[in-house]
Amino acid sequence: MQPAPTDTEHVTELLRALTVQLRLLNRQVSDRLRLQDVDLECLDLIARTGPLTPSALARAADLHPATVTGVLDRLETAGWIRRDRVPTDRRAVHLTADPGRATEVRALYEPLRTAIAEVCADFTPEQLAVIAAFVDRIAAAGRAATDGLAGRQ
Repeated sequence: MQPAPTDTEHVTELLRALTVQLRLLNRQVSDRLRLQDVDLECLDLIARTGPLTPSALARAADLHPATVTGVLDRLETAGWIRRDRVPTDRRAVHLTADPGRATEVRALYEPLRTAIAEVCADFTPEQLAVIAAFVDRIAAAGRAATDGLAGRQ
């Protein structure tokens, strides 16, 4: 008989299960949009943090610049992003997600957004603030673990 998991172990296992489930959802979304998984991840980064440069995207996505070039070529050809010249530096470009196309992506995630809103409705604003702080700290821990494995600490 296995010992009962601690509360921390239980939360860790739930987070691992959530990670897998979100990865599966993202795979379904990328398939529907006819994008590669890495393309969807980069599109999300551009949409959430853009405009940004290709090198900033490569750092944020932890991808080799040559890989990012291929991703950007595919996204631009399909109309998902624009590369706009920076007026003060003719060599530099800023990447911007096409806002019209963003509605296609948002629609595929809408069932999850609705479900999250329904779950959140069961909690008080104070409880949601604690949950948000927890998720934010877990995301920071995930970034630190990633940086550690990549040798960036």
